[in-house]
Amino acid sequence: MEFESLGLTPEVLKAVIELGYETPTPIQLKSIPVLLEGHDLLAQAQTGTGKTAAFALPALSKLDVKIMKPQILVVTPTRELAIQVAEAFQSYAKFIKGFHVLPVYGGQEFSPQLRALKRGSHVIVGTPGRVMDHMRRGSLVLDEIKMVVLDEADEMLKMGFIESVEWILEQTPTEHQTALFSATMPPSIKKIASAYLNKPQEIKIQATETSHKTITQYFVEVSRDHKLEALTRFLEVEEFEAAIIFTRTKIASSELAEKLEARGHSAAAINGDMPQNLREQVIKRLKAGTLDIIVATEVAARGLDVDRITYVINYDIPHDVESYVHRIGRTGRAGREGKSLLLVTPRERRILRDIEFATKQKVLPLKVPTLTQIKETRLRRQADELLQVLMNEDLDAQRMFVQQLVGEGEWTAVDIAAAALALIQRNEAGEDVGAGAEDLNPKFFEERRPAPGFGRDREIRQGPPRFEERRAEDRRSNDRRPPMLGDRQQDDRPSRRERAPEAGMVTCRMEVGRNQGLQPSDVVGAIANMTGLSRKIVGQIKLYDEYSMVDIVQEHVPAVVEKLFRCKLKQRQTKITPV
Repeated sequence: MEFESLGLTPEVLKAVIELGYETPTPIQLKSIPVLLEGHDLLAQAQTGTGKTAAFALPALSKLDVKIMKPQILVVTPTRELAIQVAEAFQSYAKFIKGFHVLPVYGGQEFSPQLRALKRGSHVIVGTPGRVMDHMRRGSLVLDEIKMVVLDEADEMLKMGFIESVEWILEQTPTEHQTALFSATMPPSIKKIASAYLNKPQEIKIQATETSHKTITQYFVEVSRDHKLEALTRFLEVEEFEAAIIFTRTKIASSELAEKLEARGHSAAAINGDMPQNLREQVIKRLKAGTLDIIVATEVAARGLDVDRITYVINYDIPHDVESYVHRIGRTGRAGREGKSLLLVTPRERRILRDIEFATKQKVLPLKVPTLTQIKETRLRRQADELLQVLMNEDLDAQRMFVQQLVGEGEWTAVDIAAAALALIQRNEAGEDVGAGAEDLNPKFFEERRPAPGFGRDREIRQGPPRFEERRAEDRRSNDRRPPMLGDRQQDDRPSRRERAPEAGMVTCRMEVGRNQGLQPSDVVGAIANMTGLSRKIVGQIKLYDEYSMVDIVQEHVPAVVEKLFRCKLKQRQTKITPV
């Protein structure tokens, strides 16, 4: 049976189809008709069976968007689940004009929630304590309520929320539907169902084993601000033929692809905003091997089956376990081996348990690769490339050149080979990668301490430096410069002495700087990747708070200015102009 036959409204059905849902899961197939008919529901179903859509889709189909008052109340045990359910409602209501959903939970200021409630919301998703608080204040009025959903009722029991749930149900007007979802049915849950549900229809779904035995699943815990740096490090050290990286939104997929390209990766976005012919071109390049990484939304990747994909990365955590299973299914097909990586923030760790339950596999923890590991990986790859050249290419001219240098008596063949390798590394990386960096474990990320990145002067933390760090940098700058008569506060403008370019170079200004988290390697990477020119055309780089100065070989300035005119760095559209 298809979603079209379940009786959903056209707006909701259109969103479901666009999200890539093909056939309803058992819990959706049984629950949606019951709720659309107006019956109360007592459902036993495990997490990961699609139960959020089972109650959200019929609830939205019965919604009167003209009434700007809460009509659906969903009570969840945790704020993480409240946010996740609210996001799911927003996705399913994409084509319902004027729709508003509001998550309310403890640990967040009351003021934003009060303002949103005053403006009006159709769906409220909240934790028991905060829902009670708003009801007692009078800021949450349920006189237009049509449906109350208790999600993961057994979890609320374990966390001691049952009395709060009972209080909420007692204060709710009697003319409404109630749906209770729980993975288990202990006596206390059955007691609530008996007391507050009106002749409920009972559904019990046996969890089916969803296993991807050919896919090894990993996760890394990392703060949101450090996701990009963690991702680029994994892409440096992991062995894969081709990779697909999933983001939650179309905008995020385009921005992430641009950032990866600026860091030297062969990457492209694929999302619903792209014309079909461009999407087909990207997939064709991926299959042909001229493209190694695609950054996609789940909808855009629907039906994508490319043999080369051996690595799936969830840059943004999906809304539900079903989506996760669908995503990692892009690899490990037809018995082939694959690997998946989930970037999870500390507050999102809860979903790992659900994923393991749904896939019947352990999701293994990883640490972010250190700089030493990155350097070793690069050396190993270069060694493999050198061996291929030694075995397959005619090197008579090069051997003669080396013999001439050795014959001069100052350097050995080993010295010359080492110098050649250093030159290759310098051309590839733009700057040397230091060794001995510490592991970037979850605690390190949470503390948000600065750490070395791919090169000198690079910090892992993405975003502007903290106020104290900026003041410390200002003090260091003041210590370095000579005292000036009538000195007050040092200007952020470059001095003529400091900005004098080398011979044959022109100083140019870029409208992005330290406050956007810019690093010298970002500038070099962007120029090299956008123009296709050697990194050697870039000279001195000086970063300021809101802009940067970079020296470029004079003959290449026009090309750089043209190619970087619409380039984005650190989410800021910048241009580069000679000064």
